Amino acid sequence: MPTPESAAFLARKPTVPPTFDGVDYNDSRRFKAAQDAILREQWVKSMMARLVREELAKCYYREGVNHLEKCGKLRERYFEALKESKVRGSYFQQQNYVPGQDNPTGQDLSADGIAKPQDGNFATVPPEEAKKQGDTRL
Repeated sequence: MPTPESAAFLARKPTVPPTFDGVDYNDSRRFKAAQDAILREQWVKSMMARLVREELAKCYYREGVNHLEKCGKLRERYFEALKESKVRGSYFQQQNYVPGQDNPTGQDLSADGIAKPQDGNFATVPPEEAKKQGDTRL
């Protein structure tokens, strides 16, 4: 049964979604609130992974040699929580924001938030187009 939330808690409860979508970068109050919301969500995921890990350790200790059979669901939950548990901050998202996308860069992200290469490089411009623009690095 959930605990009723007090008026003081509700007054401090964040109302900003954890994204930079729709945030004016010149409005420092909304920008800071979006940064805080993103970090808060990352910390919540990290703490949830910690709680699952502690329950998994208790299960391993309690079940002994049968832990492979008895703790399988907790183990799978922990592996899923590990994918999102790292606190990465918001600097990458604010520097590489593209409006209207959940993923700020539009690239595939690995579990640790590092962009995966597309077609062998990280360029958002195709290599042929980059050569036309005079980019000699490719």
